[in-house]
Amino acid sequence: MWQFDYPWALLLLPLALLGLRYLSPYREARSAVRVPFFAAMSRAAGQTPAASGAGGNAWQLALNLLVWALLVVACARPVLVEKPIEREQPVRDLMLAIDISQSMETADYSNTAGQRVDRLSAVKEVVQGFIDQRQDDRLGLIVFGSGAYPQAPLTLDHASLQLLLDEIASGMAGPNTAIGDAIGLTIKLLDQAEERDKVLILLTDGNDTGSAITPEHAAQMAADKGIVVHTVGIGDPAATGEAKVDLSILQSISRITGGQFFRADDREALAEVYATLDHITPHKVHKLSHQPKRDLFWWPLGAALLALALYQVLAALRARLARAAVPKSVQEA
Repeated sequence: MWQFDYPWALLLLPLALLGLRYLSPYREARSAVRVPFFAAMSRAAGQTPAASGAGGNAWQLALNLLVWALLVVACARPVLVEKPIEREQPVRDLMLAIDISQSMETADYSNTAGQRVDRLSAVKEVVQGFIDQRQDDRLGLIVFGSGAYPQAPLTLDHASLQLLLDEIASGMAGPNTAIGDAIGLTIKLLDQAEERDKVLILLTDGNDTGSAITPEHAAQMAADKGIVVHTVGIGDPAATGEAKVDLSILQSISRITGGQFFRADDREALAEVYATLDHITPHKVHKLSHQPKRDLFWWPLGAALLALALYQVLAALRARLARAAVPKSVQEA
């Protein structure tokens, strides 16, 4: 399908006819020699003098009108509209914050093969499956221990995200647990994001002992920025020290931000938690459609130039033939 980008330019088409009708012919005053015997000389040469003025050449008039019409059409910018190209853009940024403190080395979980593994290995296995199902979302990864660190920026390259997830190990961020710092880092990373939905899934097996900002204060800041925080608590709430998971603080964080709190005592429960999270944060994409346009203005413009060039060639050829038809005696005279 084709169309004009500037169809209003076609209103200029009648200007040529209006100019022809109401404007006086162009006349140029030049010096000339009056020849009294011009008529006799013309009869002897077998030539008939042509009338002066632009109106006497019908072919030139038709050419001028045609060239004007082609130039106006070119100015209207005809384009060929091709088939629309659709692209899907994610509307959600989803950040994963995983506790990698020393307590995550506790081997009280099992993998899919039923083998006894540490908590972090079980978490990584479940999170990898969760990432596989989120192909339409931009995902990022934060790890935290004594401090919070961005392991992977928000990306649609989930294969690279999986590799970066495999590289984390218990204790590499320090022995303590900084839940508030992890939320604060999430706020910083999501602050410039343009997506409407911003979600943090925070998993920990301990209590906050090393944050520069309290978890409740960080949660309130996240809520003010429109970030929903879902919390997942694993580990033993009856333990002491760093190994004790603070379920009450996780419940408070999710309540303040409008998220949900989950408790996962084993790998099956953890997998069920992430299946529930996949359900309550459904895939959302925004479809963008773009129709490429191919310019066609050069067709009428080229036709106008070709018509002018062809007319000049024919005029030159006609003049040469006319000179060749004049008797040699007249040319010498």
